[in-house]
Amino acid sequence: QVQLVESGGGLVQSGGSLRLSCAASGNSFSIYTVAWYRQAPGKQRELVATITRVGNTNYSDSVKGRFTISRDNAKNTVYLQMNSLRPEDTAVYYCKIPGVGSWGQGTQVTVSS
Repeated sequence: QVQLVESGGGLVQSGGSLRLSCAASGNSFSIYTVAWYRQAPGKQRELVATITRVGNTNYSDSVKGRFTISRDNAKNTVYLQMNSLRPEDTAVYYCKIPGVGSWGQGTQVTVSS
């Protein structure tokens, strides 16, 4: 079974950038679609971006043009490059294989105004 661990969060000023990493352990990581989600305080978890095993990507409207999802199957890692960050991007960010496994602890991203 594939397990995922998120890292790379932190505190950044509005307009800044962060790169999140999602490191996978286990076999067959490269065959899966992987998604980044986020959950802000008092709000439901929302889908941010997905990447298929062949690198096709999709983004929510709220991050399109600012965030880039990518993967390095040789390193068993998926990344989320976040640019032009806004205070409303503040949330705990999670990576997950849709429909597989459980949620991890996530990584906190805080954007100050």
